[in-house]
Amino acid sequence: MELHPFPYLFLIPLFPLLGAVVNGLFGARLQRRMGKNAVHALAIAMPWASFAVAATAFATLAGLSGESAVHQSLWPWFSIGQFNADMAFSMDRLSGVMTLIVTFVGSLIHVYSTGYMHDEQSYWRFFAYLNLFMFAMLVLVLGDSFLTMFVGWEGVGLCSYLLISFWYKDSKNAAAGMKAFVVNRVGDAGFLIGLALLIWALFPENLTGLSFREVQEVVTNPAVRDRLLSSEVFGVGLVSLICVLFFVGATGKSAQIPLYVWLPDAMAGPTPVSALIHAATMVTAGVYMVARLNFLFALSPAAMTVVATVGALTAIFAATIGLFQYDIKKVLAYSTVSQLGFMFMAVGVGAYWVGIFHLMTHAFFKACLFLGAGSVIMGCHHEQDMRHMGGLSKLMPVTAITYLLACFAIAGFPFFSGFFSKDEILWKVFDTGNLLLPGGGKLLWLLGALAAVCTSFYMFRSYYLTFSGAYRGHGYPHESPRSVTFVLSILGILSVVGGYVGLPILWGLPNWFEHWLEPVFEPSAPFILSAGGTHATEWTLMLASVGIALAGFLAARWLYKGAANPVPARLLSSPNPALRFVHRLVFNKYYVDEAYQAAFVRKSLDLSRVLYRFDQGVIDFIVNACGTVSRFFSAIQGWIDYRLVDGMVNGVATLMVTGGRVLKVTQTGRIQSYVYGIMGGAIALVVAAWWLY
Repeated sequence: MELHPFPYLFLIPLFPLLGAVVNGLFGARLQRRMGKNAVHALAIAMPWASFAVAATAFATLAGLSGESAVHQSLWPWFSIGQFNADMAFSMDRLSGVMTLIVTFVGSLIHVYSTGYMHDEQSYWRFFAYLNLFMFAMLVLVLGDSFLTMFVGWEGVGLCSYLLISFWYKDSKNAAAGMKAFVVNRVGDAGFLIGLALLIWALFPENLTGLSFREVQEVVTNPAVRDRLLSSEVFGVGLVSLICVLFFVGATGKSAQIPLYVWLPDAMAGPTPVSALIHAATMVTAGVYMVARLNFLFALSPAAMTVVATVGALTAIFAATIGLFQYDIKKVLAYSTVSQLGFMFMAVGVGAYWVGIFHLMTHAFFKACLFLGAGSVIMGCHHEQDMRHMGGLSKLMPVTAITYLLACFAIAGFPFFSGFFSKDEILWKVFDTGNLLLPGGGKLLWLLGALAAVCTSFYMFRSYYLTFSGAYRGHGYPHESPRSVTFVLSILGILSVVGGYVGLPILWGLPNWFEHWLEPVFEPSAPFILSAGGTHATEWTLMLASVGIALAGFLAARWLYKGAANPVPARLLSSPNPALRFVHRLVFNKYYVDEAYQAAFVRKSLDLSRVLYRFDQGVIDFIVNACGTVSRFFSAIQGWIDYRLVDGMVNGVATLMVTGGRVLKVTQTGRIQSYVYGIMGGAIALVVAAWWLY
């Protein structure tokens, strides 16, 4: 890869960081003295400035060859022997697309937030966190190496905790933030173990750094590749194990089975946070990471099978849960989990550009849906239950139209953005020759098709429950302020036209998106196999996709338009025990949270209690016993020191003092006394001599 210096690349993450620092340190004072406008003016200007620099860098990149990247090395990070790590940023064609998505959609969400969060007292804190989130995500996608990427990887985890639990005085919100933080730490452990295993595997190759291009050059060397493919750890292929461990990290960040449980609870945060996390930033990190490591994943059909299968299972699993949710944000949350499953299906079968394509279109229509839901919640005086809505299409026309456009996009209706990306995913899955499954990707295609039917159904169900019929809530709904409707209008338009950069080659039209990303995924291209599907099969599957979207739409329209059809209520009150069981099971999200609570949370708490008792009863007993013994021997030692040692020393001193007092009596200074003394002494000696002899 050819690196071209771009001295302003560091400004892309720096601008949001400056906004976060200023508002974080001085925002409260700014808000008190100059009002909220001073807070959000800075917070909005920073990500737009990042977008401007990113667009300039992207334009520079477009003028270079496909194998080029713009690069900036900031400073040496650390050096251990021959191993060196620099703090550096790079933008190639993949990270360029991601950077534009993050900065553009993120900036729109900042604008939207001025209307949604207008009455929030901690306005400055919200925008500080939002800017910090942007900084962390941009470090993640622009990071030149695994280490720099991991800084951003952990940063978005921290910021998600801060934003989800933004209203931390409510214990449920605080618990949701903590849940997101803990679950992501589980995934991050897998990422770190995978990274350590990769370093260990490549150490014999005199690896001098962990930049993605250097690791790619080493891994794509035929001799190294053969050695890696022939190596095993505990009977498991080394490459497969590394990739699966990296994917464990991706399941945490991108909410896949079994680590998806934090994402629906992330709805506890303000709606702009939900849009930012779900549409353009954190949840896409895992998909981006797998696409970035395409040269590694493509070497392991086993790892690719795991990625695609987990993606398909997550897509259908989350889609079924969305069928019976009534909280409008929860519907969209499970929709995000499901759509991320589609993205992993794509990257799992080696269609990396398709996964990123769906990531982009999803950013447009899912941001529109979440922000539209926020507009509805605002207009309905913070009501989120769709059973207490209805009739809003006349009262909130801009919100209704943009929400409907996004529903058509996510359902995969022809000529909407989601149609091009989702249809391409299903085709690539059907035609893959890389999976270690009977029949290749046919079963996964079926799961994806069922998930697509559910998606179309629950999205139009949410639309008709919210916008059709008569208003069933309290108060009088109103359209949102211009800062909200302006953003919704832009995202609504992109929900329609955002997919035209990736038109199907089958139509004989140019697919600019695939062509743009082709050089990035070229190292994995020789390992991606097709099952040999024909154009006729592709046309058939495309028509099937249209039928799927239409079927879900018609079913939702029949059952929920105007809330006039008695069938849903009749089904819910059915005396059939099997029907009630299925509804209860799906409505309660298959009791996965309860199972995790029993298997992990409660067991962890039980273990903590056992450890506490062990600490109190054993560890503390031993420590206290040692203390008692020490005090006993210290007392004996003190007695010996005080009574014997000090006694002898003091006794000698007392003897000397007493003797001195006695002897001083003899020192009178009178000569006759001394003469008497001498005479007495002489007489005593004479008497003694006579007596003895």
